[in-house]
This record gives sequence, structure tokens and C-alpha cells, in this order.
Amino acid sequence: MRGKALAVTAWHLMRSYWKSEEKWTAAALMGGVVLLTLGQVYMLVLNNDWMRDFYGTLEARDFAALWPLVGQFAGIAAGFIIMAVYSIYVRQILEIKWRTWMTDRYLEAWMRRQNYYRLQADGGDGVDNPDQRISDDINEFVSLTLSLFVGFIQQLTSLAAFIFILWELSGNLSVPLGDAVLSIPGYMVWVTVIYSVAGTYIAHKIGRKLIGLNFDQQRYEADFRFSMVRVRENSESIAFYGGEKPEMQNFQERFSMVISNFWALMKRTKFLNFYVNGYAQLAAIVPILLALPKFIDGSINMGGLMQTIMAFGRVQDALSYFVDAYSSIARYIAVIRRLGGFTQHMEKVEGLPSEFAFGTNGGNALMLQDVQVDLPDGRKLLEGLSLAVPAGKYLLISGGSGCGKSTLLRALAGIWPYGRGNVALPSGWRTMFLPQRPYLPLGSLRRAIYYPQPVPEKETADLGELLERFGIGRLADRLDEVDDWSRILSLGEQQRLAFIRILLFRPDMVFLDESTSAMDEQREAEAYDALKELLPEMAVVSVGHRSTLFKKHDKKLQLTGGSWQLSALAD
Repeated sequence: MRGKALAVTAWHLMRSYWKSEEKWTAAALMGGVVLLTLGQVYMLVLNNDWMRDFYGTLEARDFAALWPLVGQFAGIAAGFIIMAVYSIYVRQILEIKWRTWMTDRYLEAWMRRQNYYRLQADGGDGVDNPDQRISDDINEFVSLTLSLFVGFIQQLTSLAAFIFILWELSGNLSVPLGDAVLSIPGYMVWVTVIYSVAGTYIAHKIGRKLIGLNFDQQRYEADFRFSMVRVRENSESIAFYGGEKPEMQNFQERFSMVISNFWALMKRTKFLNFYVNGYAQLAAIVPILLALPKFIDGSINMGGLMQTIMAFGRVQDALSYFVDAYSSIARYIAVIRRLGGFTQHMEKVEGLPSEFAFGTNGGNALMLQDVQVDLPDGRKLLEGLSLAVPAGKYLLISGGSGCGKSTLLRALAGIWPYGRGNVALPSGWRTMFLPQRPYLPLGSLRRAIYYPQPVPEKETADLGELLERFGIGRLADRLDEVDDWSRILSLGEQQRLAFIRILLFRPDMVFLDESTSAMDEQREAEAYDALKELLPEMAVVSVGHRSTLFKKHDKKLQLTGGSWQLSALAD
């Protein structure tokens, strides 16, 4: 992402907020920041004039006139401090509002249409660590945008204010050229312009590699953090495997990338800091050397000398803004690239064309007609599937690993866009999908059982009786206990909780993706019997391998390398 593309991406990231429903509040806050910034510059101009008077009075040894000047300085300093403090305070208010707005929109876009899943399914660039992009990158983008913009406004205003002062104070520089004399008006302005332009160019040459290094540092840090999260989430499996050594090796490899890149970042930053500090130190002596001849020949007094030095410094700081802020600019560009890539990829997966046609029918059965399921690269998993699953009937989908059983369920759920065909449910039917590993949110066990429904204010179901029926009655006294239940309960127990969810949600149709794989055969049979008894009109589509499932289903859909076969199952 270079040049124009980077600018377009930055503008795309910014404009959404400044055209939102909060635009007037944002404009008022930004206006306040700008006015306070201009006020600070005005105070610096007053301070510049004060410095001329103070040092002139000091040189004249007019001590009686010094005390009023001290009081004048106190007023200028107080005004500057108040404006500086409130400029930061108002900017931080705007930063909070902007970050909140962006975070809400990104979370909404990430969760909309299962984009959080589609991003992983589609893969590609710009999709690693979406949690970091939404949390850290948005924060840095907003913070750096405001700080760099306010800094630019402040330096631009300072330049406009002090360049005229410096021009007037510089006067003309006479350079003898043979018999002629070249007169250069405002020569100190030309010196600082040439010095700053050259300095900015050299700073860019030295520091441009920081952009890529900052980009990689954010990615490596996020990858390292995520590897530890993965171990925490899969601690039991790793413990059973005794996988501490390979996990430790993985940690070390990822951390070594963090450290290696950070060393490169440190070295490049060191070179830039050497240059920036040398540049600043040289800029401190240059105005003294340039103004000293006028002081020596009496053209200006001590006050004029100090005013000239200060004005030169303000102009120099303004023109050197990009040199001083280069490290922040490099981070900013890296953040734009990461956040822009993530945004573009979310827009891509949300806009993926899907030829699945989802609708309703006037019958009493799920109807599939000429359904084809593909992989993201275009390979066909299944084609030409047409069948019906009436209310109260059970369909078992079986086949070898990788034949597309679970992917077919994803397509029917509407989260898999690769394929085509017609899918029609009876009008008003509610569906529910259960994966092999149920998701248990953090919180109370009661909340985990009802998920994705909220816990009703008046419960009509007897959770204790349902828990007892599924062999986990010991949990009845812990319904309001808050804990990480996915860690406490075995996978088989979690799957039994998922069946209780079905009974609480009471869908018209449920899709089970190997949802009894961790249960023993007796528990599996009891789970299906409970559905049959308590929800007799519910249609069920199961994915499974066990032959014990045959007697619980009416038909079997066998998938084999792109082809399919539908057959009745004997009682």
C-alpha cells in the first residue's frame, strides 16, 4: 500500500465518523481543540515579544521595569498552561467518542452475517488477529490521527505567525560578489527553510524502514499473545498429550520473531534518534551564529537577539515537524495498513456473491433443490442435491472425512457462501444448529444452558429435572455459579447441555453436527429419545459416523467424493 492508495485508505477510515450521526459533536470538539491550539500559538507570540522587552530591560539594567514584566510573564504563562491542559483534555474527549464509535461499528461489522467466521473460512491477507485490530489498532489510529493532526495545525500556525517576525528581524544579508553586493532579504528564513527541507528528506531516508518494522512488530506481538491464549483454551488436551515441549518450542519461535524484529526496530530507531537529536542540537546554535554579527555591530540589543533566536526556533520547529514526528508517522502508516487491510477483507467477505437462494414454502418440510457446495478455490464438494426433510422426520448425513458433511450444514445455515441451489423452509419455522463442540459463554451455568437465548425473567422449564434426565443432575445446585464451564465440564457433559438447549429453544428443525460424538451409546440414545418424546414434530438433520445412529433416523444421505445417495433406514 503506497502513496495514493495509503491516503485513500486513511481517508476512508476517517470519513465514516466525520459523516456519522456524531459529526456535529465531533466538529464542535475539534473546533475547540483547534481554537485552544491557536490560543497557545498566540501566547507564544506574546511570549516572543515579552522576551525582547525583558532582555532589553535586563541589558539596560532597568530593574524597576523588570517586576511588571515578571507579572506580565505570569499572565502569559497561566494563559498558555490553561489552554495547553484543556487542549489535551478536549482532544481526549474526542478520542474517546471517536474510538467508541469506531469500535462499535467494527464489532457490528465483524459479527454481522457471521463475518467473524467467514474471515477465517476465506483466509487471505489482512485477516490475522482481528481482536488486536479492533482493540489496539483502532485505539492507535484514533490517537495518532488526532495527535498528528493537532501537532500539524499547531506547527502550521506557528510557522504562519513567526515566519513574518523572523523575516522582519532578519533584515537583509549583504554578500559581496566581486564589485557587486548581493542583498538577501529575510536571509534567516531561507536558511531555516533549506535546512528543514534537507533534514526532512534525510530523516525519511533513514526512517522509512520503520514503517514495515512497526507493521511486523504489531503482528508478531499479536501472534505470540494468541499462541498463549490457544494453550489456555486447550490446556486439557495439551496436558493429556504431554505437549509442553512442542508448545514451549512454539512460544520460543514466536517470541524470537518478536525480539528479532524489535532488535531491528531498535537499531533503526537508534539511527533515526542520532540524526534527530543531532539535527536539533545543530538547529539550536545556528540562529545564534546567524544573529551574532548584528548583535556585535549594535544593530540589535540583547532583547532583539533573544527574540530572533526564539523566532528562528519556532520557525525551525514548525518546518521540522515531520523530522521530529517521523517515528510516530511510521507507526501511523503501519496502523493504517493493518486496519485498512482488515477493513477491506471484511468488506470482501461480506460482499462475497452467493448463489444460494434461501426462501420459504407453503409445505411442512425443508426442501433442497439442486444444491451444490464448493470450496473457496472452486472445487466441488457436492452437486445436484435435491431432497425433502418433513416435520418429525430424522435425516442422517454420513460419509468419509472431508467429503463435505459439515460444510453442507454450514451452507444450510447461510454462513458458507461458496455454492448454489435453492433452500426453502416452511414459513415460520425456527432452526437451530449444534456444532460438535458446544460454545459455553462465560458467566453462570444457567446463562450457558439458555444460550443463545437470554435467561427469561420467569422460567417455565424445570432445569433441575432436565439436568437429571441427561445424567448431570449434580449441576442443579450450581445453576447460578459463575465460572468457565467449558473448562469444568467434559465434552460429553457439554454436549448433553446442548441438547437441553434444544428443548428450551424448541426449534422446528435442528441440525446436529456430530453433536453426540463424546457421549456413550446409551447417553446418545437417551438424548435422541428425549427429542423424539418432547419435540415430536421437530425435524432433525444429523451428521455422524456411528452405526448406532441408524436406528434413530428415518433416512441416510451418503456423501462420497462429490456424489450422494439417499436411502431409507430400516427400523
